[in-house]
Amino acid sequence: MVWGKADGLKLLDVINPQNFREFILDNFDDSRIPLWTVNAELSFGNSNLQFLWIPDRTYHLLPESGATFAFTSPLVVPQAPPGIAVNLRSIERPKNLLTDSDIGMRLSTFWHGWDLTFNYLYHYADFPVFFQSLSLTPSGPVATISPRYERNHLFGGSFSNAFGQLTVRGEATYNTDRFVLTTSRGDGDGVIKTGEMAYVLGLDWFGIQDSLVSFQLFQSWLLNPTNDMVRDTLDTTTSLLIRRHFLNETLEAEALWLRNVNEGDGLVRPKVSYELRDNMKVWLGFDLFYGNRNGLFGQFDQNDRLVTGMEIGF
Repeated sequence: MVWGKADGLKLLDVINPQNFREFILDNFDDSRIPLWTVNAELSFGNSNLQFLWIPDRTYHLLPESGATFAFTSPLVVPQAPPGIAVNLRSIERPKNLLTDSDIGMRLSTFWHGWDLTFNYLYHYADFPVFFQSLSLTPSGPVATISPRYERNHLFGGSFSNAFGQLTVRGEATYNTDRFVLTTSRGDGDGVIKTGEMAYVLGLDWFGIQDSLVSFQLFQSWLLNPTNDMVRDTLDTTTSLLIRRHFLNETLEAEALWLRNVNEGDGLVRPKVSYELRDNMKVWLGFDLFYGNRNGLFGQFDQNDRLVTGMEIGF
């Protein structure tokens, strides 16, 4: 169930959980985890009204500790002070089929050349919140981490329109309950609950034959910040995608660059694919991380890789 228009990162596209065993390197379609969902749609004029009921309580598939793409950044994982033992409990999951279901609705319409959507989702956020507590034991201090999923109201919308060779698109969201890790030892549970405003603005230019140049600006603004949060109040990420076809569209070359402005880290993904036959395609690409290991991308600075593959249709 795809609600978003952004590439590379997700803003509105949060209905289906994601497989993060290879971070965000999987194709978007392949990384989405299917859910049992009741989907009802009503069309009237140029508009469509969609209702969702999701009793399925499947969440993000996260890599195991020590795996190649296991999260280590302090932006995501609590960091225990030196000399303090850690007791990591199992994730507390919602259990009630009815009261713990997710529900959502989307109104999509066409207005004066604009494709517009208005979205609402009442759901459990698919990343667990790592609540923390510190206790003294005979063997010394122990930090207990108790992960659990928390509810959130998402209000948002999207827009897109084409102006000749330029397409303008975007999304905006308001999340009522975003939980952010804190470095304050005096905080009772190690997290701060805050509202969040976020948006993405994308520009796609097709001005050169057989080519696409796409730029996106992502920004997230926390509404109730504190000085000891592990992330900045305003977080900014940009993306640049350049793609070109050759040889009657049998050869495709592209490069995607994702960069977090705050941390100065990023990911570069050049790729070349060739269509040998109508039903066979081969490709070669690189995934190149860089930056501070505290960053979301920089934490994988040692995980650069060469990727090759083949796709055969039947």
